[in-house]
Amino acid sequence: MTWSLPELPPLDLDAAAELRRIVDGKAKPLGALGRLEDLAVQLGAIQGRIDPRADRAVVLLFAGDHGLTEDGVSAYPREVTGAMVRLILEGRASVNALARAVGAEVRAIDAGVAASLPPHPMLQACKVCEGTRNAAREAAMTAEECAGALACGAEAVRAAVAAGAEVVALGEMGIGNTASASLLLHRLGPAPLADCIGVGAGHDDAGLARKQRVLAAAAERCDAREPLEVLRQFGGLEIAGMTGAALAAAAARLPVVVDGFISTAAVLVAVRLQPQVLDFCMFGHSSAERAHRLMLERLGARPLLDLGLRLGEGTGAVLALPILKSAAVMARDVASLAEVLGQA
Repeated sequence: MTWSLPELPPLDLDAAAELRRIVDGKAKPLGALGRLEDLAVQLGAIQGRIDPRADRAVVLLFAGDHGLTEDGVSAYPREVTGAMVRLILEGRASVNALARAVGAEVRAIDAGVAASLPPHPMLQACKVCEGTRNAAREAAMTAEECAGALACGAEAVRAAVAAGAEVVALGEMGIGNTASASLLLHRLGPAPLADCIGVGAGHDDAGLARKQRVLAAAAERCDAREPLEVLRQFGGLEIAGMTGAALAAAAARLPVVVDGFISTAAVLVAVRLQPQVLDFCMFGHSSAERAHRLMLERLGARPLLDLGLRLGEGTGAVLALPILKSAAVMARDVASLAEVLGQA
């Protein structure tokens, strides 16, 4: 697959202004619904309509393995990635349960799992390769592999649009990917490396110290600063997939609900490539992973929820979907103050 940086449309400022007027005129005190009103206006500006929609949501869950796990950056072996994707395909993972609760569809995208996955209606198989290389010793991906993963993300969005999606949520599965996200934040935040590294999926003190040493070696190996090169050197196939998806969704005027630390790292790359993509993003939650707040600050992003989550899988983004849907329904269905006064 080939990939090129898409041209993004501007927000529809006329629709935003008209929707703001409509929301301000609802049967409530001015601004009484707080950020819900801002979300409704943002949806309208993205979609170019004064009756925004957020009913049909799809979770695009990208999966890939990481060569950095060879050096013990995760408390779990990389075989867990494939096992968890199989669990997701069976409908028995956390993201499946939460998606059912809010009426969202889950699509798993195999961008680079180091295992064979069975064909499944929920699975988009576009495996670029079986995991990245060890970024502490060499570039995680070749330029062709990185482009292939970006294209994989764009193709997942095209399929979602064709199926009628009105919102996409980004999620991931990849043992070791907090290590890659830390390196991306370090270079593209930018931020001191020590501030970018957390315990991930359950390191003890010794494991955290090992992770810090490995990531310091990776950062020392290469001084890349340009966004695509940083992604190639330190990223993951699933992270590159989410980067491509965020850019493609923005190009298609599709709102993007971002999950936690890993998904936000992918959006950080997208924003450094195309700053305008940030206008199309809503950030579902603030993760318990210590560097996520720093990443959100670097993006100037305000998360919708703070529930102490640190799972990934798109779970925080899924939990935020009802808020987005509520904003759209409010904009469409709440009576205007003029109607109320006319009935008095």
